[in-house]
Amino acid sequence: MNKKLLVVFGATGNQGGSVVHHVLSDPELYKQYSVRAITRSASGPNARALSVNGAEIVEADLDDSLSLKAAVAGAHTVFASTNTQDTGNTRAIETRQAKALFKELVYAGAKYVIWSTLPHVYNISDGKLNVEHFDTKAEIEEYLRDLPIKSSFFAPGFFMQNFLSHRMPPRLSSANDGTYVLANLCKGNTLMPLIDATDTGKWVGAILAKPDEYEGKYFAAAQGLYTWDEIAQTISKVTMKTVEFQHVPDDVFRDWMPEGLRDDLHDMYTMFREHGYYGKKTRENIAWAAERARRSPVSLEEFFRRENFKLD
Repeated sequence: MNKKLLVVFGATGNQGGSVVHHVLSDPELYKQYSVRAITRSASGPNARALSVNGAEIVEADLDDSLSLKAAVAGAHTVFASTNTQDTGNTRAIETRQAKALFKELVYAGAKYVIWSTLPHVYNISDGKLNVEHFDTKAEIEEYLRDLPIKSSFFAPGFFMQNFLSHRMPPRLSSANDGTYVLANLCKGNTLMPLIDATDTGKWVGAILAKPDEYEGKYFAAAQGLYTWDEIAQTISKVTMKTVEFQHVPDDVFRDWMPEGLRDDLHDMYTMFREHGYYGKKTRENIAWAAERARRSPVSLEEFFRRENFKLD
C-alpha cells in the first residue's frame, strides 16, 4: 500500500516534533503515512534526530514562497501552526504566513490540513477582551474552514512548559519564611486545562487515524483541569517546598507584565478567570477530546518530575 505523505511544519518544535515522533513510533500510523519534517534548519540536532528516526527533512520558511512549494509538493495531509510574534504585529504576520501556506496546499492538491488553533477570546467574552495571539489563530481557523480542503483542529490548553518560563515559577514569599508564592490575577479555584506540549501527537494521531470521522472537529486538548490551588499543591509535592497560590489585583498583575505584552496577557488571564479557557463548554470539550487521545497524556506531577523541576 502506498503511504500518504504527512508534512509537518515546525517539526523541530514541541508540537510539530511530537506529531513526527508519534507517527513514526505508532505501528498503525506508520503503515499509513510517510513523514516530511519541515524546519528552517536541516542541520540542527533536532532535525538530525528526526532524520535518524525515519523522517524526510526539508528546509522551508513560511515567508519564502519558493521553499513552501517544495515543502508541500506531493502532500496528502499537513499539520501546521504559526508562531506568535512577541515583537508585535503578530496578527498581520501570522495571517500572511498561513494564507500563503494554504494557497500552496490547495494548488498542490493536498487533501487535509490539521491546524493548531486557539479559542477566540473576543467572541467568548462578547467583545470585552482582546488576546491577539489567541484570536489570530482562531481567525485563521475560520478562514481555513471556508477553503476547498478538508480540515480539523487541534486546540491545546495551557502548556505545562509555561511553568518553566521566567514569568511563571513561584517566587520566594516576602515573609522571608522559606515559603513560595505562585501569583496572578486568577482566583485559587480558577480551572486551567493543562497539556504537555510534547503530547500533541497523541491527539493529532487520533485525527490521522480517522481523518474522515474528525473532519471539521475541534480538539480541546488537555490532560486535565487543575485549579491554581491544585497547581501550587503539585509544585509543593514535587519540590518539597511550601507553595501557595495568591490572587493579586488586576493592576498589580499588569505592572508585572512586559510593556509590549501587558494588555494581551492581562486579558488572557481575565478570560481564564471569568469565562473559562474554552468558554462555557470547557469541561465538555476537554472530556470529548480526552476520550480520543491515542495514548495517556502526561499529568502535571509527571511533567514536573520528568523536567526535574526545582525551586531555588
